[in-house]
Amino acid sequence: MVAVLTNPNNPNSQNHLTDVESVARATGQKFVVARVREATEFDGAFANFAREKAAALLVADDPLFTVNRQRIVTLATQLRLPAIYYTREYAEDGGLITYGSSTNENYRQAGGLTARILKGEKPGDLPVQQPTKFELVINLKTAKALGLTVPPTLLARADEVIE
Repeated sequence: MVAVLTNPNNPNSQNHLTDVESVARATGQKFVVARVREATEFDGAFANFAREKAAALLVADDPLFTVNRQRIVTLATQLRLPAIYYTREYAEDGGLITYGSSTNENYRQAGGLTARILKGEKPGDLPVQQPTKFELVINLKTAKALGLTVPPTLLARADEVIE
């Protein structure tokens, strides 16, 4: 069973859960969702993951989770719950694995658009840009602490391996 941590106050939450449901159906995987709206709900969410005997955790992209990432990583580690997150900072803080768009590259793109606006272009005339660089970061220290062996093929694909 896969645990999913999401914030229903996030406009992307329902789309994210729809994607999770679709993948779960296609793979025959069961999942349990914790809808966390504020930091005081993390302990209850993780207690529920333990009761449900979750084997892995997917943490959705949300500012509340980013601000509380150390707490989330700590709770996942205490449950010995392998987790995947969306920004490299989670792996740097002890999370197992992250995969998502590069924050630095996103800021670089935003800076380029800002420069164009400052030079007189109208914001409405600028193209919508999607992220162009994605990063896979694996924390081997966390993998070892969880008793996991990361396949060499996955390590080879990683942009960074924290040892």
